[in-house]
Amino acid sequence: MESHVDVLIVGAGPAGVMCANALAAAGVHVKIVDQRPLKVSTGQADGIQPRTIEVLQSYGLAERLLKEGCQMHMCAFYNPDDGGVLARTGRAPDITAPTARYPFEVLLNQGAVEQIFVDSMASHGLTVDRPIVPASIELSDDSEQLEDPFSYPVKVTLDHLDTPGKQEIVHARYVVGCDGAHSWVRKTLNITMDGEQTDYIWGVVDIVADTDFPDVRNRSAIHSTNGSCMIIPREGDKVRFYIQLSDSDVLDPVSGRVDKNRMSPEKLLDVARKILHPYKVDEPKKYDWWTIYIIGQRVASRFSVNERIFIAGDACHTHSPKAGQGMNASMNDTHNLAWKLAQVLRGRADISLLKTYELERRKYAQDLIDFDREFSTLFSGKPRTVDNDDGVSHEQFLRAFQAGGGFTSGIGVHYMPSAITNATHQQCAPHLIIGERMPPQVFVRAADARPYDIQDMIPSDTRFKLLFFVGHLTEDRVRELKFLSEGLSDPSSFLQKYGYPSQGVAQSMFDIITIMSGDKGEIEYTRVPALLRPHWSKVLLDDTDVSGKLGGGAYKRFGIDPRGITLVVIRPDGYVGMIAPASALDDVDNYFAAFTIPQEGAVEEA
Repeated sequence: MESHVDVLIVGAGPAGVMCANALAAAGVHVKIVDQRPLKVSTGQADGIQPRTIEVLQSYGLAERLLKEGCQMHMCAFYNPDDGGVLARTGRAPDITAPTARYPFEVLLNQGAVEQIFVDSMASHGLTVDRPIVPASIELSDDSEQLEDPFSYPVKVTLDHLDTPGKQEIVHARYVVGCDGAHSWVRKTLNITMDGEQTDYIWGVVDIVADTDFPDVRNRSAIHSTNGSCMIIPREGDKVRFYIQLSDSDVLDPVSGRVDKNRMSPEKLLDVARKILHPYKVDEPKKYDWWTIYIIGQRVASRFSVNERIFIAGDACHTHSPKAGQGMNASMNDTHNLAWKLAQVLRGRADISLLKTYELERRKYAQDLIDFDREFSTLFSGKPRTVDNDDGVSHEQFLRAFQAGGGFTSGIGVHYMPSAITNATHQQCAPHLIIGERMPPQVFVRAADARPYDIQDMIPSDTRFKLLFFVGHLTEDRVRELKFLSEGLSDPSSFLQKYGYPSQGVAQSMFDIITIMSGDKGEIEYTRVPALLRPHWSKVLLDDTDVSGKLGGGAYKRFGIDPRGITLVVIRPDGYVGMIAPASALDDVDNYFAAFTIPQEGAVEEA
């Protein structure tokens, strides 16, 4: 069998299903294959961070996650007291990210998270093809073919594992390897993993715990004289134990390699009991899932080959689970990539846009590894006691925990300047950081005073959102807006050159939202020119709702002067791409000209 697809995705883990769902929703012809005959049902990754919940909300998928998952709001810390007995030294909020819309983590097993995406994909007519593995991959070296975004330069042969000898050939425009830490795609392309493996060996076990440990429903970081342990509450009554192991527990004395056969879930729990003493953990009725691993911190030397074959998720970065970033980093990789692929495949963006995937996500992965190295070292270290002055103190660990809030929440991701991140006019909104995600902020809809979070107005639908902060609607401001509207209507303006009307399931390129200052009891939104209010629901007001409890203060919060007109460009992935005053629309034109293809017949300025 032979077929042609826009994008072939190898691997249906979190990165793969995030990518497939986003592309299918955008109308891209996708094929996704996975070697497992069935999806993961237990264990594996389990933590969804605040930023990732926001991302799922942007795809309309957060409600189910919040319904099915367990929320984790507090973290407890345990260390030996002066007598060497384990005691709680404090509690703190689990998330230290003041702007988080969801100031907590959600715990849900990886299989259930994947199922949310699989069900969403099904609504777009896409299913995972199983059990299938790639047998060979060939990338054309014809420069003309590689430069043509609509050619099919990648040829992949697939083996159907349930039918010996059955193969198919897929000709793909682009391939995304989401096939895990032992990625076949990465190895076949000879992409190296740079970094190191630590000496820290950890075990993981999921059980319904019958225990007198008082913080079993909080995240608990435990440093005892018998080792370290982290407890994570899970959905239902389940609990996950991360347990530090010694070499003698798991290393084969001859080969020096980790031998899983030397360990069992029962033995893991025995180690946990020693760490948690004097607290007790009774033998559970069953062990839901368990594994052991050595902490390794590595980043792939590159994330793509010729912007035709990409790797994402664990295929390009591995780190410890302590900061809860594995599934989150993976899904945010392909959240970053999917809209770029969609716009290139529609012929609206230059293929050079795809270079920004590696530029943005590899820098993030390296920063994450640096953070994880410090965090996991502290976590795996011996506690400070009367007999061990050099050990890790509660204060030292808490400082690192809180300082890492930007990473552990995902809120602190900051993309550096590039074709799609232009910080030239940052001073127009000094507290709305270009390169970071648009923070949550409640506005009221001018037409009906209904409160709306701006994040719900900027879904991940491949469009750039143009937020026009226009201040107070004085007579002079209305005249200015009319003049601005006429300029944006001119065929030479960026809005007309790059606007692209909707085509089938493909959204238009831009979505305009106007945000005014004023009083909800007096404002008349119909005074805004038609171009800047494409629909009655697209005009917002920086005021409180009728209860006086929600909204207001956005201009002050972001540092935007209501006496001027300020444009904030939000990228399709929810990150601030550019900010500019209305007097600098030529700079906005240059921003889009750097990666967007003008419509046929578009007028260039003289």
